[in-house]
Amino acid sequence: MKIKSSPSQTLSSASSQEARLLVRETLRISANLASAPAPAAPPPVAAEASRELAAAVGVGLAGEQFVGSSLRLICCEEIDGRRWQYVAEDEGSAPGRFRKGSFRAVGLQSPQSPADEFMSFVRSYVVPDGFPDSVTPSYVPYMTWRALKHFFGGAMGVFTTRSLLNSVGISKNTATSGAVAINWILKDGAGRVGKMLFARQGKKFDYDLKQLRISGDLLMELGAGLELATSTVPHLFLPLACAANVVKNVAAVTSTSTRTPIYKAFARGENIGDVTAKGECVGNLADLLGTGLSIMISKRNPPLVRTFALLSCGYIFSSYQEVKSVVLHTLNRARFSVAVDSFLKTGQVPSLREGNMKESIFTFPWLKERPIVLGPRFKDAFQDAGAYLAIAPLFEQEKYIVTYNPSKDKVFALLKEKAKPDDVLKAAYHAHVLLHFLHSSNKGWSSSETPQEPSYSSPAVSAANLEDRIAKSCEMVLASYGHFKSKAAEQGWVMSESLLNPGRARLC
Repeated sequence: MKIKSSPSQTLSSASSQEARLLVRETLRISANLASAPAPAAPPPVAAEASRELAAAVGVGLAGEQFVGSSLRLICCEEIDGRRWQYVAEDEGSAPGRFRKGSFRAVGLQSPQSPADEFMSFVRSYVVPDGFPDSVTPSYVPYMTWRALKHFFGGAMGVFTTRSLLNSVGISKNTATSGAVAINWILKDGAGRVGKMLFARQGKKFDYDLKQLRISGDLLMELGAGLELATSTVPHLFLPLACAANVVKNVAAVTSTSTRTPIYKAFARGENIGDVTAKGECVGNLADLLGTGLSIMISKRNPPLVRTFALLSCGYIFSSYQEVKSVVLHTLNRARFSVAVDSFLKTGQVPSLREGNMKESIFTFPWLKERPIVLGPRFKDAFQDAGAYLAIAPLFEQEKYIVTYNPSKDKVFALLKEKAKPDDVLKAAYHAHVLLHFLHSSNKGWSSSETPQEPSYSSPAVSAANLEDRIAKSCEMVLASYGHFKSKAAEQGWVMSESLLNPGRARLC
């Protein structure tokens, strides 16, 4: 018999089915959540940056999603210690899709004060990018003294220019504009001629750049003094102004030619252009400041000579300190002498800074009075053929010959035809060793015989004694030259025969 179910029974059955479905779905979701891996915690730096960003945009942050906002953290960026967060707004329809145009950067630091912005602007002009890691430690003292030198130079320029204008007749009614122009053009033309003539010095700018740099600054002061003198004798304006301009242009060639090797010594990596640009900016800025101060001082009509003398002393002192602060890695003649002398006395090669500080910058390259001559003519080294034949066998295996000429009181290192760069370096080292032997033995001789004569001369060195000392020097060079080279390399020195500037004569 068919029993008809009541509406209440049907409703109860449907409700129980829905309940069972709801329980199964709940269990499935719980199982999925239990098996899913836990979300990775953001790194401490990223978490801190995210919290800063959340505070900046005024919302909370959970993972990479901001609580109460559709913003999503994309990445973090840092430039020179300043940080930004890039965020975008979720579209909401699908994960990983963002609203068009919602991507933006939010700064995590407070805006810079005007003073900080100004200092950042100044630093961008006066120091290389990556400073101080992009340059050597000697860069700062060099640029300090360079700026001070340009300051004094700019200040002196006001007084010398005023003297030139007064002497040429700018302030006098009797002078015609044509005469003034002709005198000024002749003055500038003479300077250009001097610049061209001095450019023939060429290679000396590479191996004696410190000596030439200080020489150029001294010449610059001489030229400024000649310009100042035109106010005292205005009728001699043209010869004095031409001479001053020749001297100052020679100084300008020296400064320009030695600038790049000095800047190259400061650069770490391939940033020589940046170092040069910032260095020139510092010099120009200091020059402008000096010029401005000098204009204000000149309005009070101070004593001309006294003011110029004071500024000149500041200029020369700054120039000296500027050159002394340069630390070069190469061994020219002066630094090579310092290194060999220290090695022979102590067994150690001086460091780069110590060797540069001990270098004499007032040994001007055009002076011929040097105790060692590298690559001389045969007739300058030997007085007679017997002296050559007596020591020639000692150097059969070498590409050079080292001797001492008592009449000229110098050690000569003659180079043979096939001498290579290392042979030139070895000849220079051997010459210093022989000079050291002669000096040591003659000091002992002079102290026992004639204390009032400390310098060695021909009576102290007979032919037999000279041959014996040369033979001993050969033994010492054979034993110590390789050790000297390794010690120099350990200290960072770079040896090059071209920087020793040997003569062109070779023994065939």
